Parts: sequence; C-alpha cells; structure tokens
Amino acid sequence: MESVKSQSYEVHINELAKAALNQHIAKKEYSKIFLLVDENTKEHCLPIFNKIIDFSIDSILEIKSGEENKHIHTCLQLWEDLSNLDGDRKSLLLNLGGGVLTDMGGFVASTFKRGIDFINIPTTLLSMVDASIGGKTGVDLGALKNQVGVINQPQMVLIFPEFLETLEKRQVVSGYAEMLKHGLIQDKAYWDNLVHEANFTDASCIQHSIAIKNKVVLEDPTEQGLRKILNFGHTLGHAIESYCLDSHDKKTLLHGEAIAAGMILEGYLSHELRGLSKLSLDEIKSTFLTHFDKVEFTEDDIDAILQLLKYDKKNSHGNVNFVLLQAIGEAVTDIKIPEELFQKAFAYYKE
Repeated sequence: MESVKSQSYEVHINELAKAALNQHIAKKEYSKIFLLVDENTKEHCLPIFNKIIDFSIDSILEIKSGEENKHIHTCLQLWEDLSNLDGDRKSLLLNLGGGVLTDMGGFVASTFKRGIDFINIPTTLLSMVDASIGGKTGVDLGALKNQVGVINQPQMVLIFPEFLETLEKRQVVSGYAEMLKHGLIQDKAYWDNLVHEANFTDASCIQHSIAIKNKVVLEDPTEQGLRKILNFGHTLGHAIESYCLDSHDKKTLLHGEAIAAGMILEGYLSHELRGLSKLSLDEIKSTFLTHFDKVEFTEDDIDAILQLLKYDKKNSHGNVNFVLLQAIGEAVTDIKIPEELFQKAFAYYKE
C-alpha cells in the first residue's frame, strides 16, 4: 500500500511503516531514543511494537491516558523526565498512543531544547486518520481543548492497523466519525462508500482518509483558509466535549462522539444558511445516530455549551466562525450564525 507524502514527512502503513522506521533509526545517529506511552498502550501495544523494531529504546516515559490528563502539568513532568534522563537536541521521541498522546508528545518534543525530532505511531483509529496528521500539537487549558500548542511536523507517521484489535468497540467507532467527516467536507463518493458498503477499519479506508486530510493540509499548512474545513462539526462538537468533560452530571464523551453530535447540529445550520438539502441533512443525522447514542441536552446545558463557543480557536475579532456544508462533499468556511438558529439546531437534533 502506497505511503502518503506530506510536506516534510511521509505516512507509512504496515510493512512500509516497519521498514521506514528501522531505516530511519539506522541512518540517524540519535543520542537517545525515548518512547512515550500511557498505561493502555504500554500493556496492549508495546509488545506488538517491540516485535516491529530492530533497535533498542533508551527510556520509556509513561503518562496517564485520557483527555483530562492533556494539560501543561503532564508536559512539565515529561520535560523534567527528558532532562533527568540526559535528553539533548539530538534525541528522538516516539509517540505510541492515541490523539491525546500524539498531540501532547508532539508538543513536548517541539518545545524541549527548542525542538527535538519526534515520530507519531498512532494506536487508535481516530489518531490514525486525524490527530497524528498535519503537525498540530498541543494541550488543553482546563476543559478548553487545544488552547496551547504549535504546528510542527513529525519525522514520519507510522500506521499499523493491527493496533485497532487492542481497542474496545466504542474507541474504534469514535474514529469512524472523523472518517465520515472527511467524506462530508471533500468526497461524496467516499461518504457513500463509508455509509453503505465499506469496512471502515480496512487499511484502504484508513489510507483514503489520511490522503484527504493530507491534501487539505498540504494546500494550507497553517490554517489560513482551506484547512479550516477540517473543523466541520468541531465548533459545537468541541464545546459539547468540553462541557461534558467539566460537568459532574454528564457522561464524558469521546472526541468522535462529541463531533458526531456537532456534525448533526452544524448540518442543520448548513441547511438553513448554505442550502444543504433536507434529504442530505436527514441522511447525515440518521447515519450518525445509527452509530452514536444521542446526547441528552437540557436548556441549561445548551446555554452553557453556547457560552463555550467564545473560546473556539477559529474565532477572529470576537466572531465565532463556522464551517458549513453546501452539499455533501462541499464545505465553506468563516460563516457567522444568527443566535436564534442555535436553539433550532438543538431542537432538530433532539427530534
């Protein structure tokens, strides 16, 4: 299966990934090789990874899994660990984990000694098709997602679909939401294939999603224009995710679960403001509700979620900017939403 070429690195899959990693390590004279894991990837993925590599790891760094640990205090501990273990500017950090770990590991590597090399080895479907591609790194600020970070590219990204066998079904389905998003914003045929026919965990589907995201990132690496379309469903989705993470009476949502709700809501806004057909809107809603449980929202919940929109990273000059759909496969950016439509969108979601 062909590798996907990005700006300064490649995304390799299966056997090509194994060969690329071992060749890279053999060629580069790293002073230290560090491996970052969490308790889950240490138990389930590290034994698989050890069979892939032809080199030795100098030190394994471990963090706690979960979005609630994606904050600067965890980074501080990792910077101290790297320093205490004699890490220098010629060190390498391998990030073996899901999106929380690759986001944070990339940020730690990008800032330690003003930047050391890192390689992302995503272990969840979500991180394979989304979080580990495009060079976005960072951490949350309280419950507000990805408020602190930098855009910096890894040396390479390595995809081993066998890691998906270590996951519970809920984690795998969470990644499916991002794959569906790729179809909604850029490729109707891919959307149709994912909805009606494809085994979405197949390597060819994973590669297709990576290629869509990579194409967008190549055209707009610093998110000045086109790359914003990757945020479809994320403006409200991130607010929902943050609210549920910070609320004691709400079940914490996985990223894909939150943006699935966000895509239905923003699909409704697309219908009202950009002419997305009612047929397409209903197809989007039924597809997501087939795979994701409906989230219950009270009026107080909705008010609190809408208050969180002011922290969205895409905001400019005090305006909340949305990505909407004109049709399945056609996205538009920088759309401002009349406030009364938010309540109508939530009413449509609840129907």
